[in-house]
Amino acid sequence: MPYSYLSHLYCPKTHERYAADQVQQLSKAGAPLLVAYDLDALKKAWKPADLQGRDASLWRYHELLPVVDPANIVTLGEGFTPLLPTPAIGHDLGIDDLWLKDEGIIPTGSFKARGAAVGVSKAKELGVQALAMPTNGNAGAAWSLYSARAGIKATVVMPQDAPLITRNETALSGANLYLVDGLISDAGKQVAQAVAEGGLYDASTLKEPYRIEGKKTMGLELAEQFDWQLPDVILYPTGGGVGLIGIHKAFNELQELGWIDVDKPLPRLVAVQASGCAPIVKAWEQKAAASEFWADSTTVAFGINVPKALGDFLVLEALYESNGYAIAVDDAELLAEQRKVAELEGAFVCPEGAALYAAARKLRAADWIKAGERVVILNTGAGIKYPDTVQVDVPLLQPGDRLPR
Repeated sequence: MPYSYLSHLYCPKTHERYAADQVQQLSKAGAPLLVAYDLDALKKAWKPADLQGRDASLWRYHELLPVVDPANIVTLGEGFTPLLPTPAIGHDLGIDDLWLKDEGIIPTGSFKARGAAVGVSKAKELGVQALAMPTNGNAGAAWSLYSARAGIKATVVMPQDAPLITRNETALSGANLYLVDGLISDAGKQVAQAVAEGGLYDASTLKEPYRIEGKKTMGLELAEQFDWQLPDVILYPTGGGVGLIGIHKAFNELQELGWIDVDKPLPRLVAVQASGCAPIVKAWEQKAAASEFWADSTTVAFGINVPKALGDFLVLEALYESNGYAIAVDDAELLAEQRKVAELEGAFVCPEGAALYAAARKLRAADWIKAGERVVILNTGAGIKYPDTVQVDVPLLQPGDRLPR
């Protein structure tokens, strides 16, 4: 039985095929390339029972991942994050069956480690020696650390006001780190120029085909953790939207394999953005096929401050096909929810994850989320990576002071 059932790459706009055994970036049409597998052969050879006894990491799904030779796997133990019932905050939101999939405990402290693990492993397999990417912080940190483990030189450009912790992670890995006075779109221009000059593999979001394959394992894990019975609604913080695209791709592949019920509708996907940067929400409201650049974007949820996503059309397709929703929340709302989740559940979620609770509150109040539906919050990172978003007043004890009873 092959380690991977990788078949080829294809352009989602033209359906033109591309070889998966050589370095590829965008399609000729300028679209992200997606990975295809020989699902017909895999369906005959692979069953859910085959997962029993495998390591609790994303590599347990290696047949449905693009790395052909396991010797090329670069891992820090990523994947299979906990799926936790959260009844207290669920009661507060009016959602009785609310779950938290917490990516904050994954290596590097965010779900970006999934895309980095698979993306860097495949880059190693293809002989890449040096890569470059723009980032809002967490992706750059993850790709830098995994690249260091793989022996690949990383060059990373991020906005100068990116979270300090992610800057330190990137620099500590030995990557070439540069800052720009602007947004991730400005960092992207610098990377594009460097890539055009030659010698660097472009690891920008969706400009290589394999980050999405790492992110899709969140969907595979959700399906397995719920014993192949999918939830009704999944909320996801959407900047570049790779994880949302990947989760939708995972569910479609599981349907083709016959692992989940083809007669039941797939989960309704919810793209959550900040009101200060909501291009996907605007496009969804207009029923558009793609988004427009969001000028002067700003939000404390730095990871979703993406004014124009390369894969926006794929995000919107996933929303339309799943009968999903796109919604924006204010910074004040998400920060209030961050505190409430910590107080009620003991979970310190990142600002992007907190935005999902604010969105769930709105959608339940509007009865879009129905009573009795199973809802999953996908927290994409650890709150401790964003210390500046939390403001607390702590009393200073003086000699002779007594603690209140």
